[in-house]
Amino acid sequence: MPLKNSKILLLFFLISYLGISQNKEFKDTVNSTQNEYVHFYKNRLITRIYYVNTSNSLTVNHENSGKSLDFNANKQSRIGASVAFRKLAISYSYAPEFISTNKNNESSKLFNLNLRGFYKRRWMQTIKVYNEKGFYAKNTVQSIYLPNTESFKIGGSTSYIFNDNFSYRALASQNERQLKNAGSFIPGVTYYYSNYHLNTEGKLDENNLKRKYNSYDLLLSPSYFYNYVPNKNILISGGSTLGLGVNYSTSENNNITTLITELGFSGTVTYDLTNLYIGSHFNYLILKHNTNRSLYVKDDIPYFQFFVGYRFKASKKLVKTAEDFNEKIIPIIPNI
Repeated sequence: MPLKNSKILLLFFLISYLGISQNKEFKDTVNSTQNEYVHFYKNRLITRIYYVNTSNSLTVNHENSGKSLDFNANKQSRIGASVAFRKLAISYSYAPEFISTNKNNESSKLFNLNLRGFYKRRWMQTIKVYNEKGFYAKNTVQSIYLPNTESFKIGGSTSYIFNDNFSYRALASQNERQLKNAGSFIPGVTYYYSNYHLNTEGKLDENNLKRKYNSYDLLLSPSYFYNYVPNKNILISGGSTLGLGVNYSTSENNNITTLITELGFSGTVTYDLTNLYIGSHFNYLILKHNTNRSLYVKDDIPYFQFFVGYRFKASKKLVKTAEDFNEKIIPIIPNI
């Protein structure tokens, strides 16, 4: 625990050095506004501390018996900190034992990574990784811990934002600020690879299951988001996604291709005081697909984040380094 805490302290010492040690001759361009709808914090160091609760839970139904099992990951809650400047971000988080959902079954693990990058404002790329070991299996009569049950999921989406007056960064990373109400249709392509190892042998009296399978998803995922600005300090954002595509699964030498549906909801509330901001973000993703003739899986991924952040004025040295970096590297870099 002391080592983990020291890493977070080191991160904020880095914030202090890069953001506060400034050259007085440097002219800050933070007040530049792209248009009357969006304010861009070009030379601000965006920092935040946050609490995250997320998991990749599964519901497995045996079509022949009509019985089902719910698989839920053990460790779900984390705290962390991040530093972002323009298109570069650094973050660190961990699951502390003092949070109640993390106390039991120390052998379990949960790793979650969310990256988002922008190219020429309209193109948006997301990458998500979930790796979990140690699940609770629940049916109508009992809940049993399964240390050998694992899941791994990696994927993301490529999207196009139609409306320049709509700022997705204002709700996702707070390095922009929505000044007036605006919404946008955002079509995209979503793709995931998943690997599941379900093992309940010796743990349940019935519905025992031991199975490994791989799953590949490809969907067209149109969405719509709207940023509502009731006053200069508050941003309320909401959006939904409805996708349809194809799933290809392999399990014990049995391959099958089926349709897959995607349903997603998200909402964000942010209270902003120029440089200090506080808010929360919620997202829920549901993927439904058949993996083979006798097994049906519903894949649920809830995500909740509460955050507090501050925008520091960047030093002249940091600004020059970023500009030199952008000249040499194609700017498709994670933004959060």
